[in-house]
Amino acid sequence: MGSAFGLLWLFTGFLQGVHGQGVYAPPTAQIVPSGQTCNMEEERHTERVYAIREGETLELQCLVTGHPRPRVRWTKTDRQGESYPHNETLRIETISRHQGGRYYCKAENGQGLPAIRSIRVDVYFLDDPVITVHQSLGEAKEQFYFERTVFLRCVSNSNPPVHYTWRRGREVVSQSSDSGVEIYEPFFTQGETKILKLKNLRPQDYADYTCISSVRNVCSIEDKTAQFSLSNRTAPPSIKLLVDDPLVVNPGETITLVCAAAGGDPSPTLSWVRPGGEELPKRSTAKGGTLSVPAVTTEDGGAYSCVASNNVGNPAKKSTTVLVRGLRKGRFWITPDPYHNDDNIQIGREVKISCQVQATPPEELQFSWLKNGRPLRSSERMVITHTDTDVSPGTTNLDIIDLKFTDFGTYTCVASLRNGGIPEISIDVNISSTTVPPELTVPRGRSHLITQEGDTVDLQCLVSGKPKPIILWSRAEEGGTAALMPDGSAQVESYDGVLRISNVTRDMSGTYRCQTSQYNGFNVKPREATIQLVVQFPPTVEPVYMEVRQALGRAFSLTCRLLRAHPARLLRYEWKLGSRLLTVGQLGDQQDETYYNVRALNREGYGEYTCDITNEAGAGRCTFLITGKAYAPEFYYDTYGALWQNRPRVYGFKLQWTQMKPNIVDRILAYRLGIRQMGQSRWWEQEIPIEGTIKNGELLTYNLTELVKPESYLVRLTPITRYGEGDATERIITYSAPVNPHLREFQCGFEDEALCLFSQDKTDDFDWTRHSAASRDTKYTPNTGPSSDHNGSKQGFYMYIETSRPRLEGDKARLLSPTFNTNSKTASASSSSSSSSSSVANHPTYCFAFFYHMYGKHIGALNVFLRQKGQTVTETSVWSLNGNQGDRWRQAKVNIHPTSAFQMVIEGVRGSGIEGDIAIDDVTIEEGECKNPPPNNLRSLASPSSPHIWQLSVTIILALIGRQR
Repeated sequence: MGSAFGLLWLFTGFLQGVHGQGVYAPPTAQIVPSGQTCNMEEERHTERVYAIREGETLELQCLVTGHPRPRVRWTKTDRQGESYPHNETLRIETISRHQGGRYYCKAENGQGLPAIRSIRVDVYFLDDPVITVHQSLGEAKEQFYFERTVFLRCVSNSNPPVHYTWRRGREVVSQSSDSGVEIYEPFFTQGETKILKLKNLRPQDYADYTCISSVRNVCSIEDKTAQFSLSNRTAPPSIKLLVDDPLVVNPGETITLVCAAAGGDPSPTLSWVRPGGEELPKRSTAKGGTLSVPAVTTEDGGAYSCVASNNVGNPAKKSTTVLVRGLRKGRFWITPDPYHNDDNIQIGREVKISCQVQATPPEELQFSWLKNGRPLRSSERMVITHTDTDVSPGTTNLDIIDLKFTDFGTYTCVASLRNGGIPEISIDVNISSTTVPPELTVPRGRSHLITQEGDTVDLQCLVSGKPKPIILWSRAEEGGTAALMPDGSAQVESYDGVLRISNVTRDMSGTYRCQTSQYNGFNVKPREATIQLVVQFPPTVEPVYMEVRQALGRAFSLTCRLLRAHPARLLRYEWKLGSRLLTVGQLGDQQDETYYNVRALNREGYGEYTCDITNEAGAGRCTFLITGKAYAPEFYYDTYGALWQNRPRVYGFKLQWTQMKPNIVDRILAYRLGIRQMGQSRWWEQEIPIEGTIKNGELLTYNLTELVKPESYLVRLTPITRYGEGDATERIITYSAPVNPHLREFQCGFEDEALCLFSQDKTDDFDWTRHSAASRDTKYTPNTGPSSDHNGSKQGFYMYIETSRPRLEGDKARLLSPTFNTNSKTASASSSSSSSSSSVANHPTYCFAFFYHMYGKHIGALNVFLRQKGQTVTETSVWSLNGNQGDRWRQAKVNIHPTSAFQMVIEGVRGSGIEGDIAIDDVTIEEGECKNPPPNNLRSLASPSSPHIWQLSVTIILALIGRQR
């Protein structure tokens, strides 16, 4: 049957409302690993540990129940509190060891407390082991005895903890078999290191050693090995540098650093590193002991170390320093006569000119002085001195003693490197009658600046004097504490006295200080001034946006709240509906919110309401969208038996939902139901009329029929009110019923979480539990329950009743099968006097079979009922057994003769103690009578219409079995 045919008959269902069901329910959650696991441990349902091998894919599912459908969020406990996508499946491909830890699934739906479940993920790994060799040399006082002890240390990172084995040649080395050997673990390594100590080295100790690291095949991780050949030549590495130290080069040159191994057995490996973990230059190339760096820059200067390692003793290391020649940061300052309390330069007094340059290498720095372009030499009145470059950056001073009119002129300080190759730096300083110390002022009206967020503002300090010094800008917060400048630095230099700040923010408000620097000016007490910057910003309000849903005729109020603003006085507000002005006003000094009230909403009252609160810097806006749209429907996912068989090629689905906040807006008149087959684009739609008012929490049901197997469908449900369409909700319906295409056989091994659509009876005392022998905890009741599923697999699943506390004797757990329709072969008898046997003959016979495990001294009873759904629901007992049946799986088969839609009910009854777990597996329903019944099959000996005779027959058979035993 094609999909189009199924869609033509899609909406033949019916709508019904179920009142008082209490379907709103808080969330529950369960974490289920859906990928392959190495090991799964569970300690009384509280501590779940999931082990996975590094590099594999972690997949965890958070199975949730509750209504409305809970939202799921995954988080992981670690320093970062890492969070993951908001869906029910957490998937991490190529998991690494650092991603192990505790993962939390949090499900919440606004009903009660969120459900939180956790699982600990252990990532298993085993790194290659590394053998290092250490030697100890000692000498006795008499010098007649020489002892040499060797330690072989094996290290391998792993999870779980690694186990080490040593071999000499092909033989395992053990402490007990060789008195010259000790094997131990230092306590400070937490079991990660195994040391083989060879005492008083003997000739037989020179051999090939193998360290085998193992995690005992956990997660199928194979053992790993490392080898070392110990000989009388074994020695730690030594190296020599084949390069000058320091190595002085000009910018742009290519440097080549070379080191060579001077000793060591086995031959050491060589590598170059920079101190502090700093990376090598990106354009550099390293090959063994040779490192080449083309086109060096000043940033490439510094220390470089060559490291040699052969796993014997400690690595050898030698360093050299690369100096990239250069001059930078030339500055000068003028110091008036220090013996007079005057900052001016005066005839007859002393004046000092200082010049400073940073040089690499500093010992190559040389200075010369010129006056008006002619060389100047040191004399009694013109004293030239130089500071020690090893103590501070290179500085030269020119002291002019007893300043004369003829000394006025331009003095030039020239800095260069002794060996040339680098451009020199020249600094001119003019000394004249106009050379005066600086004065600093703020332009009139510029000491208090008001600006607005987003603007560009210039802070200006006027500086006079000759020469004009550098201006240093800094910032202080309220209270005088230092604050960072807008660019994040502590100070900003300015040569023109202007500090420009672009895109000003409110955080940049504060006091800014400008002061003269000694550089490029007089070395006198700094002159300074301050500027107060005030940044105005528009009001910040809440809510920025809110949707409000209201029914016609109702009253409501809107509130716009002021959070902060500058200036915060004389604030105006203005309410509008669309472009229509509603009201205006001014906020009082102590007022931080404004209201707008609607007494009775009419159709013209729907729309977008805005409230603007305004100050000099702009406006902050609250926006409210008033609609009559109905909220979204809430699909009910926890429906038992929502999927059922209709005919061999089609299936049906019971679609159930509640309406979110149905009383907020006008009455819902109908729902628009849309459905399309997955993978296709065509939608089919139909309106479902609603009579009366939907109550809060009312469960609505609509049956979808003629869905084509095994296709999935996307369903969309949209509520409709007088206002129009409301919010739509979508869900996917997937065909998953475990029934074959011919509807002649039903099979269920409980291998998936869906349980083949079996469900728990809500009227019983407790529930059946799905488990596997690999994950079930039998520590508390070890003498009960199966050790594997029916097929002998410890990984396979089955259903069982857990009879431990708080269960009491007689408590019942009932498991309901999906609902099945009978496949009538002939028309029912027309005569009202038709016999019971005739009625049975008109309906097919089915064979209901299952495997059971009833082992334990406190086993209660296992009962099977046929539940039929006619005008009333009836249950008929068709099979029963009680007591200990031994530690093995047995099969039961029984013929049933349903006359209408039916379910099978499997009931487990708790016995007198905790050793009474009953399990079932591999349930089948097959059309036709049972074939090859088991030896202890308890089939009916009479017509199914005579249940009392059937129960008597079961009792007789049990008695006969007891006698045979």
